[in-house]
Amino acid sequence: MLSTASPAATNVVSTLYDQHGRPLEYLRLAVTDRCNLRCFYCMPEEGIKYMPKHELLSYEEMLRLTGLLATMGVRKVRLTGGEPFVRRDLVPFMERLAQLPGIEDISLTTNGVLTAPHVPALARMGVKAVNLSLDTLDRARFASITRRDELPRVMETFYALLDAGIKVKINAVVMDGQNIDALIPLADLSRTLPVDVRFIEEMPFNGGSHEAGPDSLPWNHVRIRQHLEQHFGELTPVAMAPGATASDYSIAGHQGRVGIIAAYSRTFCGTCNRLRMTAEGGIKTCLYDQGVLDVRALLRGGKDDEEIAAALAAAFRFRAANGFEAERQRPLHQLSFESMATIGG
Repeated sequence: MLSTASPAATNVVSTLYDQHGRPLEYLRLAVTDRCNLRCFYCMPEEGIKYMPKHELLSYEEMLRLTGLLATMGVRKVRLTGGEPFVRRDLVPFMERLAQLPGIEDISLTTNGVLTAPHVPALARMGVKAVNLSLDTLDRARFASITRRDELPRVMETFYALLDAGIKVKINAVVMDGQNIDALIPLADLSRTLPVDVRFIEEMPFNGGSHEAGPDSLPWNHVRIRQHLEQHFGELTPVAMAPGATASDYSIAGHQGRVGIIAAYSRTFCGTCNRLRMTAEGGIKTCLYDQGVLDVRALLRGGKDDEEIAAALAAAFRFRAANGFEAERQRPLHQLSFESMATIGG
């Protein structure tokens, strides 16, 4: 059985910084590449070729790597997928993760289909926030977008999280010709409920290629804000937390807030403090890069914690300044983008 980070590793590196002076404090940890939905903006209709189980990191390997990263300055972990709850024994793993020294904040991104029964356990272990992927409140449109008729179960999770006192952030991808009429009803949830509703620019992470850049995006962050203001009136900006990706706004008379994430325009790269670990152990320091380090190979090759920490630190010293630079650095044979399920949401 693999151990978590050894005491010797605590002196290898203090807080991690990239060469641009940005701290790396936030790990997005994909626990699986599998998903029970088939959202067309995330993967092709036929789905993706899932990795064999032995190629995925084990929970023990994830604990070891997360514990090591905690000694290097990572304080927040968000579990992603695929869909995290597709993987068995997720809650016991999260309980162990919450006990790692240095980890102060554990959160989760989920589509909500399988989540409701686990909400009491999430509350008990101190999960502070859950991001719920929800692109429409219309059942037929939901089925069209996700290729599954699961909206009732998602809404069950939504209200269970609110009842448990867990902060809920709705993530809605804005898609021209698909869910534009859903933006106002989604934002209106913030009127009487303490939720943040964040609208995300559509990105090319559906397993296919793309040629057009952000300038061609029909619904960019500017147009999304204009659309909301046409209905709600002026949106009042809220100060962004360090490393935040969403530009948050308050609306007069609303309990919650709305936010806009310029994920394709990439306006927030200058303060990005996150890194991603894919389900098979690839480290990505930018959503748009091709991966900078294979930590699974290091783990299974018998490297000790000091050697792995040194490899991580070296990789972070060559981090792209922004998503556009990371995209330009991709090899020609990798110009087609992976599915978001493979990357980790």
